[in-house]
Amino acid sequence: MTDRIANAQLRGKVMSADEAAALIPAGAQIGFGGFTGSGYPKELPQALAARIRAAHEAGEDFTVNAFTGASTAPELDGALADANGIGLRTPYQSDPHMRAKINDGTSYYIDTHLSHAAQVVAEGFYGKLDFAVVEATRITEEGNIIPTSSIGNNKTYLDCAEKIIIEVNSWQSLDLEGMHDVWNGYLTPPNRPIIPIVKPGNRIGDNFLTIDPNKVVAIIETDDPDRNTPFKPIDDDSRAIAGYLLDFYDNEVKHGRLPKNLLPLQSGVGNIPNAVLDGLLNSDLENLTSYTEVIQDGMVDLIDAGKLTVASATAFSLSPEYAHKMNDEAARYRNSIILRSQEISNHPEVIRRLGVLSCNGMIEADIYGNVNSTHVAGTRMMNGIGGSGDFTRNAYISAFVSPSVAKDGAISAITPMVSHVDHTEHDVMVIITEQGLADLRGLAPRQRAKKIIENCAHPDYKAQLTEYYEAALKSSKAKHTPHDLAHSFDFHRSFLENGTMKLS
Repeated sequence: MTDRIANAQLRGKVMSADEAAALIPAGAQIGFGGFTGSGYPKELPQALAARIRAAHEAGEDFTVNAFTGASTAPELDGALADANGIGLRTPYQSDPHMRAKINDGTSYYIDTHLSHAAQVVAEGFYGKLDFAVVEATRITEEGNIIPTSSIGNNKTYLDCAEKIIIEVNSWQSLDLEGMHDVWNGYLTPPNRPIIPIVKPGNRIGDNFLTIDPNKVVAIIETDDPDRNTPFKPIDDDSRAIAGYLLDFYDNEVKHGRLPKNLLPLQSGVGNIPNAVLDGLLNSDLENLTSYTEVIQDGMVDLIDAGKLTVASATAFSLSPEYAHKMNDEAARYRNSIILRSQEISNHPEVIRRLGVLSCNGMIEADIYGNVNSTHVAGTRMMNGIGGSGDFTRNAYISAFVSPSVAKDGAISAITPMVSHVDHTEHDVMVIITEQGLADLRGLAPRQRAKKIIENCAHPDYKAQLTEYYEAALKSSKAKHTPHDLAHSFDFHRSFLENGTMKLS
């Protein structure tokens, strides 16, 4: 392992995770590296969680505020949540234990656009950042950090933190070096220059993170794999949704609104996005590009097939099988993959300039095209908005996808009014379920309502939705966006009271 720490000054800072955790006081604000289960520190958070549990058993208060790139994994979010150790969490999470602590009120959670998170920290809005804890593939002779399988907000946290702890992970391939693109020109206004990206494959920065070696207080040697959940096999509903989206793109090409190789693709994480990527693999499309947050299994397959020429992101979100494949063949993949800081990968200016085609999941959409992607029944947080808002608001074409029902048909993804709004009707262009696709561009609210109900709602709920819409049309004095406020949330009330949105 010492071969991975080439800087003599920093080699002298090697210690155990327990020793490093002892340096962190109660109330510390910590910027953790990592993004969607990739490139997150793995040993320090577990050691810190053990210290927090011991403090609680001794009757002492001990929590920390945790800032990340996005979601992490059980060794970080899960461990600290189980120890009741997180006072505040931002900007995105997906760990079930962390989610439970947010929803039972143990931990505060600030749901933030991923493109905004680093800037807010840099501006000092949350107060000073005490520690940055990041993972490295290696440390160079100059003391620079070669990142691992994500960059996320690492640059900002390293710049802003008073102290730095580095986990040097020998599980991560040395051949990742050269895949990263760290731009040091991203300044706060009014000094911010134009981001010089005009194509997804443009490289504009360094392949390392620069730090002040004097801020490093500990280095931990690890050999731990990234942990991502394997993707589920692609089911019939996912294939149907993917088919509708690809047919839609084909129609846009035929009408001259998209080039033959489409525009740069963005997709959220999950089974449906991977089904879309699988559909692209089996299509006749060539020379595709991607400007997105995460590299998924399907994108690796597209690169292998020669169909995807470049994929720009901030992290991997790979199944265990594909994570090992990436480690084994990183030297080859770095010719096609660029990992950037998330304030660049998710930047609205670049997304708009490149004409990105976005595709993200949702919890529910209402009949007018508003989308809820974060809260169940309006109050229970799932994961957070993540980067879906960054891409949806600024995409050339924005799409939201979901099965039309959940919980064996007890929940309808199409409702009269969403219980929480993350993406307004002004930003949502296309909604797709396995039932069909609703292209909402150029439609007024009442026209959108009819199309969404007809094309996207499950047959079990079409009559209920139609009944609501017609009643709202009759009872509402204003006909622009008719709502019957006395019954707008009958679907949700019924689910909470009876366990189903089907109205008796």
